[in-house]
Amino acid sequence: MSDKEDIISVDYEIFGRVQGVFFRKYTQAEGKKLGLVGWVQNTKTGTVQGQVQGPSSKVKWMQEWLKTTGSPQSQIIKAEFKNERKIEGLDHKNFKVIRP
Repeated sequence: MSDKEDIISVDYEIFGRVQGVFFRKYTQAEGKKLGLVGWVQNTKTGTVQGQVQGPSSKVKWMQEWLKTTGSPQSQIIKAEFKNERKIEGLDHKNFKVIRP
């Protein structure tokens, strides 16, 4: 039996006042602080979406942060998470902001 933590990947979309309030910058900083990799971007519909990968406990922490904290001026209405799965290796080298 291994006590090695699973590496997981999850996609997310955050709804509310999340554009124009440095949400992507804060998301990138929190992801890096936790040692996670992935990406974040604005959508045309006014949401922020992305993907986060890393040890399951750190990803869960990030999910909670995305649901409840965000950037100081953001107002999060809801957070949706989907496609959560175990992965063998990371698909990203760092945590980046994707700009249109």
